[in-house]
Amino acid sequence: MTLKNRISLLVSLLFTILYGLASTLIFILYSNFRKDEFRDRLEIKALSNIKLLVNVKEVDNQLLKMIDQNSINKLYDEKTLVFDSKYHLIYSSIDDAKIKWSIEDLKYLKKNKTFFKQQGNYEVYGVFYDTKDRDFYALISATDNFGQRRLLFLRYTLVASYIFFTCLCWVITSIAVKKLMNPLNTFHQKIKNINENNLDMRVESKSNKNEIDLIANEFNFMMDRIEISYQKQKEFTAHASHELRTPLSRITSQIENVIADTKTSDEKRSFLTNILSDVNQLTELINSLLILSKIDNKNHENNEIHRMDEILFSAIENLNKSFPEFLILFEIEESENLDTALEIKGNKNLLEIAISNVLKNACVYSDNKQAKVIISTQEDSLIISISNTGDTLNKEEQKILFEPFMRGQNSKGTSGFGLGLRIVQRILTLHNATITYSVPKINTNLFHLFFHL
Repeated sequence: MTLKNRISLLVSLLFTILYGLASTLIFILYSNFRKDEFRDRLEIKALSNIKLLVNVKEVDNQLLKMIDQNSINKLYDEKTLVFDSKYHLIYSSIDDAKIKWSIEDLKYLKKNKTFFKQQGNYEVYGVFYDTKDRDFYALISATDNFGQRRLLFLRYTLVASYIFFTCLCWVITSIAVKKLMNPLNTFHQKIKNINENNLDMRVESKSNKNEIDLIANEFNFMMDRIEISYQKQKEFTAHASHELRTPLSRITSQIENVIADTKTSDEKRSFLTNILSDVNQLTELINSLLILSKIDNKNHENNEIHRMDEILFSAIENLNKSFPEFLILFEIEESENLDTALEIKGNKNLLEIAISNVLKNACVYSDNKQAKVIISTQEDSLIISISNTGDTLNKEEQKILFEPFMRGQNSKGTSGFGLGLRIVQRILTLHNATITYSVPKINTNLFHLFFHL
């Protein structure tokens, strides 16, 4: 889970839990308040009935019933029972509601003075009232319809508001966090695009007050140090390669002169020929390292327009001079935008080196010293397909094919250093192009060079 989603989830869950607890607390407090308020009303009603019955001599049971029935404070489904000290019922209201009572309830009243309990939908209040002459017990029950309706309304309101505000919180939190994390997403995308070919890329920062901008500034400082170190390393490789070429050229020239000398014996000539072969391989390696360092240092401008078919013909011609036994089969697939697609903006020398390396690789690792080249177009890309027949690479080797000094199982018995395809990839990357390798069928190697228009 991403940091953005975790923050959104955490904030939303926190709000949901707190709002749920607050809603529950409000409901419980109001429920208790309703009970206390209704209890007070029952108590007032019970005591008023007892006082009228006991203290006002003119009021008998029938009159009290009439007063109770027409009272403005009459409760819903109200039922009142009054008992004397001997637990005899001396008054009962005319309502049909019933109160479940027992002698134990009246004894409990005498001991604790009052009680309040729930009986089904009714709430019952009991009170003990003592006078100088006699003791009285009153039980009154009623249903708090008005209070229950308000409590039910409050419950629905809290549930609805909980659902609404929870959903609203999740949406607002997600949008707010996404907006706040946008600079970090931009930061991530720019970092993701940085590679060895664009170490000069930097992340923009607006101020030093934002944590993300602080990280961006530190990242830029780090990239400055990395770029300087990387350039020094490449400059050293370039200088060392350049300096090594001169003594190697002299060694090659001297060996060739000795081999050409008629006084040299056949045994020495064979020995020197092997040495010359090794020196030539070393020279090739140094030239490859020098090319790589130049590509990394971006010493080549890509402003000129060149036709890829002409570069391809030139690469084939130069390859045939060095390797006359190689056979290159060439084919162009006609299309409406072919002429436009063949015009590529770039460095001619580098592009020719890239094409030559792929062609040489295809011929060297083929089983018949042949390679087939097809030029075609697809949407907004020029495609150069180079294929050969021979041993193919397995899946693990394909993953690291373009890594430096990579050589597959099919390279046994073939000289090389595994830098050719690495050079090709670097050159194509510099020209906004890509190269892929595939095995379309058994014993067939296929390279696709995509030049994006």
